[in-house]
Amino acid sequence: MPLLGMGSGRLAILRDSATDGHRTRLLVLFALLVSPWLGVARAMRPSRAAELRQETVGMFYHGFDNYMRIAFPEDELRPVSCSPLTRDPLNPRNIALNDVLGNYSLTLIDSLSTLAILASAPPDSRDTGPKALGDFQDGVAALVGQYGDGRPGPSGQGARGRGFDVDSKVQVFETVIRGVGGLLSAHLFAVGDLPIIGYDPRTDEDVDIQKHPISWPNGFKYDGQLLRLAFDLAQRLLPAFYTQTGLPYPRVNLRHGIPFYHNSPLHGGVALDPKPAEDSPEITETCSAGAGSLVLEFTVLSRLTGDPRFEQAAKRAFWAVWSRRSSIGLIGAGVDAEEGNWIGGFTGIGAGIDSFFEYALKTHILLSGHELPNLTVPNQVHGENWLDPNQIYRPLTDEDNSPDSFLQAWHHAHAAIKRHLYSGLHHPHYVNAHMSTGSPQAYWIDSLGAYYSGLLALAGELGEAIETHLVYTALWTRYSALPERWSVRDGNVEGGLGWWPGRPEFVESTYHLYRATRDPWYLYVGEMVMKDINRRCRTRCGWSGLQDVRTGEKSDRMESFFLGETAKYLYLLFDWDHPLNKLDASYVFTTEGHPLILPRKKGGNRVPKPSPGKAAQPYFDAHFTTTCPRPPALPPLTGSATAARPDLYNAATLIRLHQIPNIHGIPDESVVNSGGRRAKTSLLAKPTANYTHFPWTLPPSMLPTDGVCIVSKQAQTSVIEFPSISQQPAGSAFNLMFGGHNLVRMGSEGIAINSLSSLKLTLLAEEPPETFERAWRVYSIGNLPLGRDEKVFIGRDVLQDMSDPLFHRIRDSVVVDLLLQIEIPEPSREQNSTSASREPSRETQTTIEPDKPIVGGTNLFSSLFQQITSVLREPTKTTLGPEPMPKPEYRYIELPAITPVGVGAAPLPDIREAPNPHTAGYIESLSWQRIFFADQACEGKLPDTAPRGHQVIVMRRGGCSFSEKLANIPSFAPNRNALQLVVIVSDEKDEEEEPEDESGAWSFNFIRPLLHEPQRTPAGIPRHHPIAMLMTAGGQEAYEALRTTRSLGIRRRYHVESQGLKINNLVVL
Repeated sequence: MPLLGMGSGRLAILRDSATDGHRTRLLVLFALLVSPWLGVARAMRPSRAAELRQETVGMFYHGFDNYMRIAFPEDELRPVSCSPLTRDPLNPRNIALNDVLGNYSLTLIDSLSTLAILASAPPDSRDTGPKALGDFQDGVAALVGQYGDGRPGPSGQGARGRGFDVDSKVQVFETVIRGVGGLLSAHLFAVGDLPIIGYDPRTDEDVDIQKHPISWPNGFKYDGQLLRLAFDLAQRLLPAFYTQTGLPYPRVNLRHGIPFYHNSPLHGGVALDPKPAEDSPEITETCSAGAGSLVLEFTVLSRLTGDPRFEQAAKRAFWAVWSRRSSIGLIGAGVDAEEGNWIGGFTGIGAGIDSFFEYALKTHILLSGHELPNLTVPNQVHGENWLDPNQIYRPLTDEDNSPDSFLQAWHHAHAAIKRHLYSGLHHPHYVNAHMSTGSPQAYWIDSLGAYYSGLLALAGELGEAIETHLVYTALWTRYSALPERWSVRDGNVEGGLGWWPGRPEFVESTYHLYRATRDPWYLYVGEMVMKDINRRCRTRCGWSGLQDVRTGEKSDRMESFFLGETAKYLYLLFDWDHPLNKLDASYVFTTEGHPLILPRKKGGNRVPKPSPGKAAQPYFDAHFTTTCPRPPALPPLTGSATAARPDLYNAATLIRLHQIPNIHGIPDESVVNSGGRRAKTSLLAKPTANYTHFPWTLPPSMLPTDGVCIVSKQAQTSVIEFPSISQQPAGSAFNLMFGGHNLVRMGSEGIAINSLSSLKLTLLAEEPPETFERAWRVYSIGNLPLGRDEKVFIGRDVLQDMSDPLFHRIRDSVVVDLLLQIEIPEPSREQNSTSASREPSRETQTTIEPDKPIVGGTNLFSSLFQQITSVLREPTKTTLGPEPMPKPEYRYIELPAITPVGVGAAPLPDIREAPNPHTAGYIESLSWQRIFFADQACEGKLPDTAPRGHQVIVMRRGGCSFSEKLANIPSFAPNRNALQLVVIVSDEKDEEEEPEDESGAWSFNFIRPLLHEPQRTPAGIPRHHPIAMLMTAGGQEAYEALRTTRSLGIRRRYHVESQGLKINNLVVL
């Protein structure tokens, strides 16, 4: 074990005397004893953490005391002008204010759970814990004084109103997470279901607090007022859930409901709120986060009150969002609550989407170990305003209510994000993409996305959490805050969106990562955040946001979440022994930072009753992370695994941190480690050249002396530009429809290329584990980026005459396609024929049936063929004179087939490749017309006429070996009318199921047949002309299709290579 101050770290072993040897053994023993202490010495000392904890308490109270003194009972505080901030009555469309501020003392409600957490502070000279508990109880009393106790009688009337009966049009999402969530969390602390050190209000769970209230020192008797107020507020939001889709409307009036949504089923189609002609219709667009992030609060409310309406409405909204995900598992940002259609195709991990993923995982945590909900509505007298939106829908299933279903949703959502949004270039981060294709749309990160690293830590995805959190830490270091949006491509604030309103997401992730790793690096990140906020955001009356992180311009608003989340997570980061940090229970923090839990009855944990339904069976999938991994080991001398990461500086260079002058002083290491009162960080009079490490509060000694930096991953690309070809078919339907362009989008599958003329392809090199072998992927066509799983389709005819080392066609030597030509019976032709008065079309000449199950992987090929050729065909020529005699009509089936291996394998016959039935027009006949069916061909020699009078022999798999089947074929003289091919049809049970690779439906997972010995005749004589063989799947259905075949042909498969590497996502049709 190396020692400090010893250079290379080696112990010099002295051999001159026994005394020197004894001294050496003592040194070694000393090194072993003190090495654990050395790691701690480099970490943050408890005394320093206590100082930072006190600074956080001071931060909270500077904002809270000024709010209560200046702004209460209004919603928020203006910290610059020192005045209350209320709704904007003169501009109802000022949704930045009016969506959040509902005239119900929002900041107090959002701060109650923070006060309850501070009430468990360890003893100190300021009596932080007792003071915070008293302020919590006084805050509850003040709130009840303003809005009543939630009862229908006189006590329910407060100074401002009866409950939340206010004429405020608010956003459903913000009201749930701030208002309902804040009230529920404070109630759980008040009754002791969430812990407060020294506060134990309940000794018997059967005591009804409404009959036996909890007495507080301030004279207030708590009997569940906050729970009743939460119920009152949530009931006022239920009208928003009256939609045809299950998605809630984005807004509701707390007094009048939703008279402005005229199409709601609540109105029965009658417009209850006639509007002036100049008013525009109410916006029905909500977001995935707004609709899908209500489950935690509404589930806890339903379980505490016994009223299932809220839980069922919120879960239905969650599944309504998830059920609309794209075929590649991504959800969009905006969705219409009335129509259920996505508004735009944009997706990411940040704004508009963020908390949906959070609630998928956290709902699983919250519900784990609990029974499925009781769906029976309490039998009580309901008032005239009682609503239950669940009555217009089918009840949710046990699967919809199961916690395992939410875990499954999280797993698949995360897998889609990792597949399509995660970028490992330079340093891991996330891009914004099209939800249907996964194609990159924008290269910026937003401050809301900083939550995702913390969510990954909760989910056990610790490696991904640590590496992506580095990006946000470097970004904070650069700007001393997080800009709302930052461009990875341009290296600057995106589109002028440079504000930071005090958001908590970065601090939240820092807290969760510290709890998961115990790496002191995250403590210094928290210290950096605190010092930067104190330097830039402190005002005489509170804490402001930043209007522009580049200039430091302050905004005159203290958002309620600054006290409700930002200060809370900072405090918990430094209070290592807080009871919430040690609570062994299924509790969660909501997206507003309010702790919630479903109380368990005393007497132990009960095992949930199993449901008889199949849908509610336990969920487990070994492909996903199901356990929490061990955190990285802390180095013995520096004490930080994160600071020792070799990719630390890659995150810095991605953010261009190395190009920014370092305006911060270097921490005095001795003072920081000792925890002394002198531990301060001052600004340098002359900035140093740039940042050499981050966060800027990190002591240099925490960096390893022998640290190394790995090379950042850069994109290896190749650009191929094709020359212009002037001789294009000017009259083609494709050119007429698309203005001469060579591309057409084939839904979410990819892009079809009609011509390479003037095209520019950008290829991106991919290596394992991203792909099975090193290969290219078409990354973009011109300026059009492609998703990771998007294909590029190109006809083989386009590549036929191409000879270019950067782009050339390679024949597949393993897989081919058997093309079956089957005549359509006369009655079917009559039924399918078009009227004589109509112009004949090519579709009536050649009928293609791609949807047969036996086609397997070629279903998508055939479907795409039809889509492509529907625009590629030339206009039908007008025929003058008498109509020609009708020709037979055919349908075509493609069967993928595979060649054998072994010493008995023979090459395929050199015949003309079958034409493409989708584009070739009328086909008279394919290569082979005479086919012999031999069943398994294991019972001895076949008739001599089989190989001599037939071109193809079809056999069933099984009964004997492949070599024995071929040995039963009599000798014959090769000629164009004799046997040329043997086709083996394998039953479905013989097919080998293998994991599908990234090429998906375009791959062919089938084990090649083995011909283990040279081919012989029935007499045992080696064949001079071995017989070619193919094996296809499909069983009885394929065998019968071959029986009805009029003629048979082969179509080769091809792929394209560039510079010796295959282009994986380019499909040759």
